[in-house]
Order: sequence, then C-alpha cells, then structure tokens
Amino acid sequence: MNHDNLRTARIGLVSISDRASQGVYPDEGLPSLREWLSRVIQSQWEPIERLIPDDRFLISQTLVDLVDKEACDLVLTTGGTGPALRDVTPEATLAVADKELPGFGEQMRQISLQFVPTAILSRQVGVVRGRAMIVNLPGRPKSIQETLEGLRNEDGSVRVPGIFAAIPYGLELIGGPSLHLDEAVCKAFRPKK
Repeated sequence: MNHDNLRTARIGLVSISDRASQGVYPDEGLPSLREWLSRVIQSQWEPIERLIPDDRFLISQTLVDLVDKEACDLVLTTGGTGPALRDVTPEATLAVADKELPGFGEQMRQISLQFVPTAILSRQVGVVRGRAMIVNLPGRPKSIQETLEGLRNEDGSVRVPGIFAAIPYGLELIGGPSLHLDEAVCKAFRPKK
C-alpha cells in the first residue's frame, strides 16, 4: 500500500467574484464549498481558500499558486463560468492545464439541465495540472451542491450521479491522496479490484 495516499488532502477553494471580492456583498461560494466538503469527506483534509475578482491572469496565477506552491491535490473554483464578458474562469483554468477532463463539464450541465434550460450556457471545465485536479463549479450554492452530490429519486436512490463520485478515484490515478467519503452524501466510485 502506498502510504503517501493516506496523507492529509489539501483542497484549494477559490471563489471568483468581482463584487464579493470587493466586499459589495458577502461571498457565498467558499462557505458553501467548505460546508459540503465537511459533510462528505471523512478522511483528513484541509482547505486553502482564496476570494478573487474575475480577472483571467489572476485566476490562472491563483490556480498555479495553489497547485505548485501550496501543494493542493484538488482545487475547486466557483463562479465565472457563464457566457458574460467578465466570465473567464474556464479560459484561465485551461491556460494552466496539462490535460482536460471534459466529462466534468458535461456531467455538471446534465445535472443543471434538470432544472433550467439555460444550463447549456455554462462552461465549467475539469483539468489536471501535474498531480492535481482542478474543477470549475457553478456559482450558486444550490447548484454547487447539486453538481457535486448529484440528484436523487424520492426513495433516495441516485438518479443522476454527481461529479464528486469520480474525484477520489481520479486523484488516486494521478498520484493523489485517498479521499474517504460518507456514502450517504456521495458514494465514491472505484473499479472492482
């Protein structure tokens, strides 16, 4: 067994909003991410948080800093993924990526389309940089939870899997730590050995 994968996971949380970063209104992204991750992750992890404006260079620089200097295994961003002129998170993320993981954006749009037809306007991406995964999430707290956790039927069975189900195995494939999840919130998928 690789003992490196038993280490504490470092998870970068980045909320991207011009107005929240200027104090015009309270940021909802970081508290939403922290609260959901605290409910689901049962192994050791620590958050490294950033609140920044919608600036393409600054977003890229923040992602590089979190992965290369802060040694984050996973970075989750929220905000800046729509079609508006100031929405540049996907471009900033792709600019620092080694590999793109298109399934993340596809699945998040699939989940959001269950609620609003405008979900096709969202542009979230998932990528690998070195030994870290970076995933752009939607901006609204309710949408963050739905895309991470997935959707359930009334009997509690999974109707549409959330993206977080794939993250523990993805991290292991690139040499990251093992994340153990509360299956009542989100069941991690790992292939049978």
